[in-house]
Amino acid sequence: MAGYQAAWQARDPAMFAALFHEDGRYHNTPFQVQTGRAQLAEYWRRVQLQEDVRVTYEVLADHGDTGMAHWHVTYQVASEELFQIWARSTGTGLPPRQPGDPLPRMVLDGVLQARFAQGLCTEARIWWHSMPQA
Repeated sequence: MAGYQAAWQARDPAMFAALFHEDGRYHNTPFQVQTGRAQLAEYWRRVQLQEDVRVTYEVLADHGDTGMAHWHVTYQVASEELFQIWARSTGTGLPPRQPGDPLPRMVLDGVLQARFAQGLCTEARIWWHSMPQA
């Protein structure tokens, strides 16, 4: 989780992909999976559209080669593109905004379950929800 936190806060796709085995899998939703470091890095590029990222976590279970953690993230949306991605991915539509209104600060809260071998992640699954910060 320390590596996950560091990669997210640094907004670094290569750092994120390096947490995984060459054929590691990351289920960013129950229905989407990125496999292999190239897909992982490509997916993680979207965090470069975030600014002032703050990640906290609590390890809930650690059983050697598996673990689970609760994580919490806040970030400033840095582009209209990212805001549109968020709006489409949540299925809740866009919150009310007028032209020229600032982009929101987002809050994400989730759980991560991971499996490891030889110190690298073989598979991670996350369940999460997001909303604009009040």
